[in-house]
Amino acid sequence: MATFPNVEAALTAIKFNADGMVPAIAQQFDTGEVLMLAWANEAAIRDCFESGRACYWSRSRDELWRKGDSSGNTQKLIDFRIDCDGDTVLMLVDQKGPACHTDRPNCFFTSYLTNPATELTTPMDKGTTARPDWRAGVTDAD
Repeated sequence: MATFPNVEAALTAIKFNADGMVPAIAQQFDTGEVLMLAWANEAAIRDCFESGRACYWSRSRDELWRKGDSSGNTQKLIDFRIDCDGDTVLMLVDQKGPACHTDRPNCFFTSYLTNPATELTTPMDKGTTARPDWRAGVTDAD
């Protein structure tokens, strides 16, 4: 089982908010696609380092949420980074299947710079692990 040795150093570097939480961004390690943002507490961070998978704190369920335990859409931890202020973590992951609970590849699937707002991706078919191009619908801004 996992195996990242620096959990204590990471926990020392993180500045948890008053509720004991830190924003945790999940990013696909090989494409740079931003998948989702969730919250993590100390127990979730420890679980990441121990299990080798992304783990968060579910504020709605008030419990640890290891991504993929119920959906099968896992996030294997590739790297764990902390921003310069220590108040946000970035988990580089290898996402299997959709990252969003709506079955989309990521949670950021609607562009609001278009009129009307444009949905960039549709839900992935159940059991699909191949991920569509996350840059679909993105154009260069002037």
